Amino acid sequence: MKKLPLLLLFFAAPAFAQGMDPNMGGMKMDDMPGMPGMPAKKPVIPPAKKAKPKKSATAPAPVQQPVPPHDAMPDMSGMKAPDGAPKDKPHDEMPGMDMEHDKPAPQTHADQGVMPGMNMGPTTHRMAMHGLLGGYGMSREASGTSWQPDAAPHSGIHLMADDWMVMLHGRVLGIYDWQSGPRGDSQLFSASMAMAMASKDLANGDTLGLKAMVSGDPFMGRRGYPLLLASGETADGMTHLVDRQHPHDLLMELAASYSHPLSQNDSVFLYGGYPGEPALGPSAYMHRVSASDNPMTPIAHHWLDSTHVAFGVVTAGLVHEDWKLEVSQFTGREPDQYRFNFDTARFDSTSVRLSWGPSPNWSLQLSHGWLKSPEGLDPTIDERRFTASATYFNHFDFGDVAATLAFGNKRLSDGTDENALLFEAEYKPDQAWTLFGRGETIESKELLPGGQLRGAGEISLGAIHDWAIAEHWKFGLGGLYAFDFPPKASPAASYGSAPHGAMAFVRLVAE
Repeated sequence: MKKLPLLLLFFAAPAFAQGMDPNMGGMKMDDMPGMPGMPAKKPVIPPAKKAKPKKSATAPAPVQQPVPPHDAMPDMSGMKAPDGAPKDKPHDEMPGMDMEHDKPAPQTHADQGVMPGMNMGPTTHRMAMHGLLGGYGMSREASGTSWQPDAAPHSGIHLMADDWMVMLHGRVLGIYDWQSGPRGDSQLFSASMAMAMASKDLANGDTLGLKAMVSGDPFMGRRGYPLLLASGETADGMTHLVDRQHPHDLLMELAASYSHPLSQNDSVFLYGGYPGEPALGPSAYMHRVSASDNPMTPIAHHWLDSTHVAFGVVTAGLVHEDWKLEVSQFTGREPDQYRFNFDTARFDSTSVRLSWGPSPNWSLQLSHGWLKSPEGLDPTIDERRFTASATYFNHFDFGDVAATLAFGNKRLSDGTDENALLFEAEYKPDQAWTLFGRGETIESKELLPGGQLRGAGEISLGAIHDWAIAEHWKFGLGGLYAFDFPPKASPAASYGSAPHGAMAFVRLVAE
C-alpha cells in the first residue's frame, strides 16, 4: 500500500500538468513541493505558438517534505484537463518513465503454483507449492518420482514449519477377508500406512524434498493375508507365497530429492532412497488415484509396481514442460521375509522411464527395467520388465472419475515370458461415497505345481461410505466382492467351483 500514492501521482501527472498555472511552466519535478528528487529523462517538448512574455516572479526554494500518506492526499478525482489536451498515456508509455517494477521477473521454483488467495505472511514467497522435481503443480506428484494427472487431488494435511512446507497423510484399516475354495482362507487383520513429505525452496532457487512412509503391515504376520491368485515374495525364506498377499516392510520409503531449475519449464533432479522407489512402472497402487480407496492389492502387482519398496535407489532425471525422462540404479532383490529391518543395498539393477502429461487430465508412462535376481528363492533368475500405463482423472458435475489402464511384461532369463493387463477405476459422486472396481489378467507359473505357465484373472467391485468426524479426519465403512478366474488344472490343484472372495472393512483416514 505504500506504493499506491506514487502510482496515483504517476497516473495523474499528465492531467495535473495540463491544468497548472503557466507561470509554473519552468518548474521541474525536482522543484515540486512535497516531492523528493526523482531523476527523469528530459521530455521532448513539441513546438508551440509564441506567446506574449509575462513577468514572472522568482519561485521560492522548495521545501523537501516526505510523501504524505495515502489517506492524507488531496482528492484529484475532479481535476480535468483543458480542452484539446492530449489524452493521458499509460505510465509505461510516458517519456522518461522506465518502470522496472512493471516488467515480469523471471520465475523460479518458488514462484510456481502459489495458491490464489493464500495469505501465508512473509513465508509465502518461500512456500514450495510446486512439485519436488520441477516447476509444475504439486498435484502431479505421486509415489517416488512418478506422476499422476495434474487435475487429480493431492490430499493431505498441509502445514508450514518455518520455510518448510509439510504434508501429512495416513490411514488405518480393519479388514475381514474371506477367500473361497480349497485354496482359500479367512482372516481378520489390520493394514495401515502413514506418510510425511516436506519441501523447501533454497535461496538459489533449488528445491530440497524429503519423504518418509511407514506401514503397520508387519504386525499382520509374515504370511500376509489370503488373496486368491496372488503370488510373489516369501514368508519363510523357503517357499513362495501363493494365494496370499505379502505384508510390506515397516519402513516403505525414506528418501530425499534435490532439483535445480534450468528455466521456468525445465529442471534436473536427483532422488535417493533407502528404501525408495525406482523409475519403473506406474505409481504404486496404494497411491494411485484410481486405486487408493481399494483395500485389495492387485494380483498384477508384481508385473507393474512391485519395486516400490527397494532397499537402495538413486534416480537422476530431466523435466521439460510436461515430459520427464529418468534413469534409476537400484537393488533388484525384493524385500525378504524380515519386515522390520533394512535389507542389503546392492544397486545391481537399472531402469528408465519416460512420463508425459498431455493434458491436466492424463498421465502416461513407459518404463523398462533390468532386474538382477529379484526373487530370493530363485537367485539365478534375472528379469527384464516392461510397463506401460495411462491414468485419467476428471471432475464432472456428477462427480469425480479416475481410471488407469496398465500393461506389464516380465521376461525371465530362463526363457519364461509372462504378461499382465489391468484396468481399474474409482467414482466419487460426492464426499461421502466412493465406488471402485478392477479387472485384471495375469500369466503366471507360480499358481500351479510344476511351474506350468497358465493364465488367470479377477474382477472386483466395491463401495465405501465415509463420515467426516473432525477437520482432516474421516471414518468409513466399506466392502468388496471379487470374482476369480483360476488357471485350468487337475482336480488336485483346483480352486474349486466358481472361486470368489469378499472383504468387509472399516477405515480411519487423516488427510
